[in-house]
Amino acid sequence: MEKNIRPVMPQDTPLVIATREGLAENEHRGRICVVSPDDGGKLLASWGDVQASAFIRSTGKPLQAIEPLLGGVAEAFGWEDRHLAMMAASQRGLPEQIEALTEMRERADIPEEAFVFKASAPTHATSRDEWAKSGAVPRKIYHTCAGKHLGMLAWCKRMGWPLEGYAEPDHPAQRRITARVREWLDAGEAETAVGRDGCGLPVAAVPMWRTALAYARLACPDAAPNAAAAAAAERVVRAMNRYPELVEGPGRLASILLADPNIVAKSGAQGLFTLGLRKERLGIAVHLSDGSEAAWGPIVIALLEKYGGASAETMERLRARYPRVFRNDAGAEAGTWEVVF
Repeated sequence: MEKNIRPVMPQDTPLVIATREGLAENEHRGRICVVSPDDGGKLLASWGDVQASAFIRSTGKPLQAIEPLLGGVAEAFGWEDRHLAMMAASQRGLPEQIEALTEMRERADIPEEAFVFKASAPTHATSRDEWAKSGAVPRKIYHTCAGKHLGMLAWCKRMGWPLEGYAEPDHPAQRRITARVREWLDAGEAETAVGRDGCGLPVAAVPMWRTALAYARLACPDAAPNAAAAAAAERVVRAMNRYPELVEGPGRLASILLADPNIVAKSGAQGLFTLGLRKERLGIAVHLSDGSEAAWGPIVIALLEKYGGASAETMERLRARYPRVFRNDAGAEAGTWEVVF
């Protein structure tokens, strides 16, 4: 009889403390790593156990777009940069996001029923309110990962592969995408686990520092292991920088950072956030152990203050969006975010 084994979290460390009236109220623990893309990836700084694995979740979307782009989906179906940005997006149902997704689906002639996930409503508050007022029904196109899936479905159609089962690990599309992601991460089979993402696709778990390496390479594709893959990834990242609010949405941390031409950034579920700095040649990964994103802003601001890479305008936007002092619903000062790593 097998014994039940309790999963153990990787060793983490305090990163941010939320105070109220000068007293510590909440502690956000986690892990951070800073990696150079050069010499196969060099760990420059770390907090917590960054050799332990983490699922790459939605931070892997730009990597998962590489194979479909190498397969010619953009040229075959007339997809432009804003459509490429949606392949890497965690969209929230904004009108401009749904417009781009609809164009992608119609140009590739992909039936909405082909998506493996269930129908949903927009997650962006104003868009969801408008959706509800109009009496609309849930649709699969509103799913946060619809752009990534459209890229894969269009690629399957171009390659003559069945759309049915496209999300299964043994489908030719997923076998090739997983291999490409592992190549980009320089991750061997022994150190890669594959699970199921929230949208139904396979998702890799690798030592966390390799996720930072991935973003160092996205920022500096000259250091990537494959020139053709690097060119495809550069197309995706260029589109993300050109259309930052399509990638996530107004006020989202990744979208604020992507508006800066020196930065590539993306959020992932369960507390993971990643960014790459071009001029500084750095990749950074942050993972909050509680799976939240509440402390991302203070952490990223502190890291950019330490390593540079963001323009004065970007830093101003970040500090306005994520002030150190937070206020209650009556507008009075309630407490502060204190970075402690």
